[in-house]
Formats: sequence, structure tokens, C-alpha cells
Amino acid sequence: MTLEELNALPLAQAEALLLDCCGSARWAFKMAARRPFAGLNDLHEAADSIWQNLEPADWFEAFGRHPQIGEKAAIGSVSSRRWAEGEQTGARVASESVKTKLAQGNRAYREKFGFIFIVYATGKSAEEMLALLEERLQNESAHELHIAAEQQRLITRLRLEKLLAAERLSQ
Repeated sequence: MTLEELNALPLAQAEALLLDCCGSARWAFKMAARRPFAGLNDLHEAADSIWQNLEPADWFEAFGRHPQIGEKAAIGSVSSRRWAEGEQTGARVASESVKTKLAQGNRAYREKFGFIFIVYATGKSAEEMLALLEERLQNESAHELHIAAEQQRLITRLRLEKLLAAERLSQ
């Protein structure tokens, strides 16, 4: 899909595609309503600005649409499930020991913070993600929420790029 095609879509259709990039319904609606985007920089700036001005409840909604690190995506469209699986390749090829530690860490994280561990997983090994998980378990809740939100922002940027891969490759 090109940026021009995204700009031309009916509101509801654009909103559904954008929801695959970020699981916050409010973010997707605001992004779809803000169109047309003049270029990719405009798109990214809008995405970041809208995300940073949402309420924590919107962030939690987006977090909830992610599979936990090391698990298969169960919700979302085919595209979002495929993107999540690709982003978590490092966790899929991990040893059973590391997978077990990730599962234990995921449970501890959810119990402590009330949401799943969100990390920009692309390019990270399972061992790197486990180390980040263990490190972030030491954070205070308010601080960790902002770290998780920043990780979601990075994931959203990546997914916008995937959505518009044809546009990016043609420039």
C-alpha cells in the first residue's frame, strides 16, 4: 500500500488498517481522521504526537493486543499476527530453558505492572529480551509504563513502515 492509497481510503477502512499498526482504537481513529499525510515524515510525526497525547488506558489497550514475548499472536488481523511473529523471531528460536524463563518473567511482569511486557523485539535474541525483561522488572510502575509506551511507539513506527513498504521501497 502506498501513502496515497492510505490517504484515499474511507475512514473506517483506514482506521482498521491503522489499528493493525497500533492496537489503540483511539490512536487509529485519530490517525485516520488526520489524513491526508503529506509524506512519510508527516505520518510518523502524527503517529508519535497522537500516541504521546493519549491516556494510559489507550496505551493499555494497545499493549493488550500484543502477544507476550515467546507466544503466538492470537488476536488481530492476519497482518498484525504475522508482523508480531516476525518481530519475535528471536524468541521463537530460543532454547527451552530461555523460553521457560521468558514465560516466568512474563508472569512476574504482568503481576507487578498489570500489563504484558512490551519490547521492540525486532533484531533482538531471546537472551537479550530476557535480560531486558529481568532489568525492567526492577522499575517502579510509573517509570515502567513510560518505557513500555516508548517501546510501543517504536513498534508502531515499524508497523507503519511495513504497512507502507511499497511506498518506502519506491522512494
